[in-house]
Amino acid sequence: MLDACSTPTDVPHDAAPAADAVQELRELIERLQGEIRFEKTRNEALNFEIARLKRWRFGTSSESLDSTTQAVLFDAILADTALEDRAAQDEVKPPPAAPRAKGQAVRQALPAGLPRVERHHEIETTHCECGQALERIGQEVSEQLDCVPAQFFVLRHIRGKYACPCCQTLQAAPMPAQMIDKGIPAPGLLAQVVVAKHDDHLPLYRQTEIYARSGVHIPRSSMAQWSGICGVRLTPLADALKDFILGHDVIHADETPVKLLAPGKGKTSRAYVWVYRTTNFVAQRAVLYDFSTGRGGENARRVLQGFDGTLVSDDFSGYHALQAQGVTAALCMAHARRKLFEAHQFNGSEIAGQAVALIARLYEVEREARELEPEARRLWRQQHAKPVAETLHTWLSEQRQKLAKADVTAKAIDYSLSNWPGLTRYLDDGHVPIDNNAAENAVRPLAMACS
Repeated sequence: MLDACSTPTDVPHDAAPAADAVQELRELIERLQGEIRFEKTRNEALNFEIARLKRWRFGTSSESLDSTTQAVLFDAILADTALEDRAAQDEVKPPPAAPRAKGQAVRQALPAGLPRVERHHEIETTHCECGQALERIGQEVSEQLDCVPAQFFVLRHIRGKYACPCCQTLQAAPMPAQMIDKGIPAPGLLAQVVVAKHDDHLPLYRQTEIYARSGVHIPRSSMAQWSGICGVRLTPLADALKDFILGHDVIHADETPVKLLAPGKGKTSRAYVWVYRTTNFVAQRAVLYDFSTGRGGENARRVLQGFDGTLVSDDFSGYHALQAQGVTAALCMAHARRKLFEAHQFNGSEIAGQAVALIARLYEVEREARELEPEARRLWRQQHAKPVAETLHTWLSEQRQKLAKADVTAKAIDYSLSNWPGLTRYLDDGHVPIDNNAAENAVRPLAMACS
């Protein structure tokens, strides 16, 4: 029986502890779910790094999507944007794109300037089986490309000597200017050694073996000394090349690590070769290589001292200080695309895949404008590439809000959004290329030779 002060709604004494326990369990579940999400994101990031390293070590270097996948991803974005309406309003028809080269090799005609060595072949029989003498009515000619291994010869300088019977004096024709005074190697041999080492990436010890097969022994130490002397002699030419490149308003820059052998220690350390080159839009293209023992930004500032144009590069911090001297930064779209492509390929990110499809449209516009003059190229980009770039920026900004900070796709998007002004710099200047591939192609042989 209830007493006078009790009510039916009174809470039992054990109800409050039970509610606290339920709340604690909820907080525990939320914390565990957060830890699971964190571990899942970290595992995805680790799997991404492993897949990228495997691709770098064993896989193909291609970063292209098949046309079907690319079209599907791009159409998915068009359904949510007004880009399709903008494209429909364009009244200017694009110029025909240059045909792409086929993957199958095509036999090229043998160079007409090569000397021809003729070898005549005649049949042995002079009479037919019927006994009638055969008459020559013509000939069939076929050509093959042949090669003679490197041939050495001794270049003899024969200088006439003249005497004056009256004055009793002697005169002789002067020797032509030589790279190495009183040295054995002629200019042709020096060019062979230097080009083989620095352009064909043949170490000096391999060159010693190659030349020995032709019956000539050249010590490696001698060729090393010759290379050093040639470097000193060619310094004025390198300075002139540098001045020519820095005289342009837009140039490329990139760097790659190389192995530097410490003399006498048998160990290698990391050094760097920097490449500076003109764009592919100019008629006279030039490339300059610069060696340094480190990757500090002072190396780029040393070479680019006095340059105040547009520098096309990646987002390496060593180039940032150049903006203080008036350099305009134009960043590489291929770098941004590569990060998104890897997120799509290795993590299956549809968001990254759709972004890659949009970037592919930017490159289609570039192929259409490749042969245009700079101002016409700028106008073409403003009309056709800028709407795509704006759609891409909006798409990335919206999708970034849905992703965790540690997500691989989020990191790829952050790279693009944080560098967006530099990535789209090319839209406002017809002299600026969309990416830094020209410099990467120039530096790739060094990277492959030193890997």
